[in-house]
Amino acid sequence: MATLATQMQHFGMMSALAQKTDDKAKSAPEGGEAYKALVLVYLSGGNDGNNMVIPNHSDASISNYAAYSAARSLQGLAIPQAQLLPISVPRMGGLTYGLNPNLGPLAAGGINNGIHELWGMGKMAIIPNCGTLIRPLTKAQYQSTPSLRPYQLFSHSDQVTQSQTSISNAQSFTGWGGRVADRMHAASNPTGLLPMITSIAGAQLFTAGQTTLPLAINNANTPLANVLNPAGFTNTGGAARLTSFNQLRTYDLNSNYIAAASNVTNLAMQANSALASTQEVTVTFPTTGIGLQLKQVARLIKERIDLNINRQIFYVQLGGFDTHTNQLANAGQTGLLQQFSQAVRAFYDEMTTQGMQNDVTLFTLSDFGRTFVPAGTGAAVGTDHAWGNHMFVIGGSVMGGDFYGMNGPNGTPFPTLSVGTSAPDDTDNGTGARGRWIPTTSVDQYAATLARWYGLSQADQTAVFPNIGNFSSSNLGFLP
Repeated sequence: MATLATQMQHFGMMSALAQKTDDKAKSAPEGGEAYKALVLVYLSGGNDGNNMVIPNHSDASISNYAAYSAARSLQGLAIPQAQLLPISVPRMGGLTYGLNPNLGPLAAGGINNGIHELWGMGKMAIIPNCGTLIRPLTKAQYQSTPSLRPYQLFSHSDQVTQSQTSISNAQSFTGWGGRVADRMHAASNPTGLLPMITSIAGAQLFTAGQTTLPLAINNANTPLANVLNPAGFTNTGGAARLTSFNQLRTYDLNSNYIAAASNVTNLAMQANSALASTQEVTVTFPTTGIGLQLKQVARLIKERIDLNINRQIFYVQLGGFDTHTNQLANAGQTGLLQQFSQAVRAFYDEMTTQGMQNDVTLFTLSDFGRTFVPAGTGAAVGTDHAWGNHMFVIGGSVMGGDFYGMNGPNGTPFPTLSVGTSAPDDTDNGTGARGRWIPTTSVDQYAATLARWYGLSQADQTAVFPNIGNFSSSNLGFLP
C-alpha cells in the first residue's frame, strides 16, 4: 500500500482511476488470457559491447578477429580467440562471431549453462550497433550538423534518459514503457489488481507514464506476501485501526482525487490478499542482486491469474558497467556479465517450467557502448564513454540465432572495427579517435519491435515513439 501511495503524484492516473472505479467492478476477461510480458534488464553504467560480441572469423572483407585484437591486445583488453563462445550468424553469411566467455557455463560448475546455449536453441537474438538517435545519421552529417545528434552524447544521465524514453531531441518526463502502459492498460488489464508496469529496482523513468501508476517492490528477499502488506494493523489496537481506516476510505468520494486515492488503496489491499498465499518458483536462482530481481519477476508472473493480469512490463537493473578501469576484474564487466548470464538463464528456465517461455520476452538496454580503443593498460585497463552498443533479446518467441538491425556503411548491422578519418562508423577523425560507433539501429526501432509484439497497435506507435516516423522501419523482425 505504501509503495503504491508513493506514486500518487501521477494526478492524471488518480483522475482516471476515479472515473473508472465503477467500470472496474464490471465483468472482464479472466486474468492470464493471452498473457504477455516484457522484461527489461538495464545494464547501468554503459556496457562494453565490443567485449561482449566479437568477430571470431578471419574473413578480410568484414571486420574480423584480427581487427579486434589489433585494437585491444596491446593494452591487455582483448579476449583470446580460443576463449570465445562461438555463434554462427546467418545474416552475416554464416560467419562466426563469439560471445564473451562469461556468458557461458561457469568454469567451476554452476546452476545452469548461461545464455550462450540459448543462441543455438534459437531463443536469443542480437541487435548490433543500436543506440539513441533522432533520425538515421551518417558520419558526415554527425560532423557537419550537430543539431542532428542526440543532445549531450556520452553523458550518463542524458543517455540513460534517452534510452529509457526513446526521445533524443527533447526532454521527456515519461518513459516508453510507461507510455506503452498508458495506451494498453485499460483494454488489457481492466480488472488487474496490480499496475501493468513494475520495477524491482526502485523508481525509474522508463516506468513513468502520464496516466500509468507504476509499482516498485523489493527483490525476492522480500516474499510476495509482504511486498504490499500494510504495517501497523497487527499489534495492540490494530483491528480497530483497520476498521477506522476502511471506514475513512468511504468518505468524500465525490472528489475525483479522494475517490482515486481510495481506489488505489483498495486495489493494493486486494492484491495483498491475492499474494498472501503463493507458489514458489521451481528453478534455483542465483542469490546475486540481478538473480533476486528476476526471481521476484518470475514469482509475479506465476501469480498472473490470481492478479487478473494479461499484460505486464518489468524493469530490473544491474549496475557497475562504468568500467573506465579494471574492466576485466571480477568487480568489472567480467563478473557482471557472469551474474547477468546466470540470472537470465535461470529466468528463462523458470519461464519454460511455467510453460510461459513463448509469452515472456527479456531484453537489454544500457546507457551507451564504450570506446573501441581501451583506456589504460594491464590489470587496470578499461574503456571510456561511447555510443552504439549491442543488445540481447531472449525468449521462446524470439526468432533467435541471428543478428537484426539496419545495415550500416559496410552493408551489415555490425560496425566496422576501425577508428579515425577513414572509419565509416567512428564519430571522430584524426589520431585521437577512439572508436565511438554511430548507431545504425535506433532505440526507437528496437523498442517499437518489442512493443508491437506486446500488443501496441500501429495507430499508437507515434504516441509512444514520437520519432519513429524518421526511420524506414519500425519492425526489425526479431519477433513475430
